[in-house]
Amino acid sequence: MLATATSAAHAEDTIKVGILHSLSGTMAISETTLKDAMLMLIAEQNKKGGLLGKKLEPVVVDPASNWPLFAEKARELLAVDKVAAIFGCWTSVSRKSVLPVVEELDGILFYPVQYEGEESSRNVFYTGAAPNQQAIPAVDYLMKEEKVKRWVLAGTDYVYPRTTNKILEAYLLAKGVKPEDIMINYTPFGQSDWQTIVSDIKKFGSAGKKTAVVSTINGDANVPFYKELAAQGIKAEDIPVVAFSVGEEELAGVDTKPLVGHLAAWNYFESIKSPANATFIKEWHAFTKNPKRVTNDPMEAAYIGFNMWVKAVEKAGTTDPDKVIAALPGIEAPNLTGGMSMMLPNHHITKPVYIGEVQDDGQFDVVWKTGKLVPGDAWSDFLPGSKDLTSDWTGATTGGTPCGNYDTKTKKCLGLAAMH
Repeated sequence: MLATATSAAHAEDTIKVGILHSLSGTMAISETTLKDAMLMLIAEQNKKGGLLGKKLEPVVVDPASNWPLFAEKARELLAVDKVAAIFGCWTSVSRKSVLPVVEELDGILFYPVQYEGEESSRNVFYTGAAPNQQAIPAVDYLMKEEKVKRWVLAGTDYVYPRTTNKILEAYLLAKGVKPEDIMINYTPFGQSDWQTIVSDIKKFGSAGKKTAVVSTINGDANVPFYKELAAQGIKAEDIPVVAFSVGEEELAGVDTKPLVGHLAAWNYFESIKSPANATFIKEWHAFTKNPKRVTNDPMEAAYIGFNMWVKAVEKAGTTDPDKVIAALPGIEAPNLTGGMSMMLPNHHITKPVYIGEVQDDGQFDVVWKTGKLVPGDAWSDFLPGSKDLTSDWTGATTGGTPCGNYDTKTKKCLGLAAMH
């Protein structure tokens, strides 16, 4: 019995933090780095004396790019390991798998990846970009700066690309783009044969109007996609691709020649010069013992989310989820590009937006940025079902009731949970 008593006492001495990222399967190429970044942030916090006088203890699980397994592992983290918060998920389908679990068990999930919006949960904090912080500014850039008239919306076949493209299609049509100037294409995870699709894109782009590809292709399918573009002689100056899921990590270890000149839209690039970023990169290299390891946007989102959580726990004086959830809106934490990001009442944050051009060393040269921080919008202004919705978990603008999907026309809350 003594051993159990001691281990129970030991458990009280630490604050457990759940790390829920795929370390195997098709998404490991992107997610393993986030696990490492979280371990670094936890180690740094412990060097500062931990949190509320206790050490933080990471609990790492591998949901293996298997969406139902994400829910199972999240349940384990909350019910068995009793973690104070979960940092994790990459694809929206994994997040949607975890969402009912964190709502049921009153956990906290920090989600660090750009996503399609159309969701707001009391238990989830979205530190990656909403569509108005990535997809919409990228299309604006292509329209204004590159004079693009024809659009290929190419994505992996799951919820994030489909919803983002629904928003982008509505946005393009509202801007006067003709339906025949929009081509939409979906491929499965891990797609390796791009020959036919790329030749369709080439044909679509040969109509004498400037054409661009807006890519929500995710995971390891990106490598053969860009290779095929190069193989068919499609250059960035002819048909530029702007990607929302290709960052430094995805470019590391691949031949970047076929990608040079193509674009990506993010809220952070490793190449951005700021004291905070220089420090972060130095710590990352020291932590991984590898000067070649790159940083990327979802890492920055994890960094911001973790620091916001730490501040909220300190403010609440406890890791009790209800008190921490209440403390988070209004909390500010530095981002790595030189500004301060704030957690908004809709559980999204303020972020700058950058468009970067791929260089032959796998880094990005920033070609455009927003003048100020853009507040993340949970509900798109361009979809009929959501343009009248707002989210405010403080209740300040929703008639006193905390609500994730408040209809500003009917002044009603359409249910407290996220819309599925």
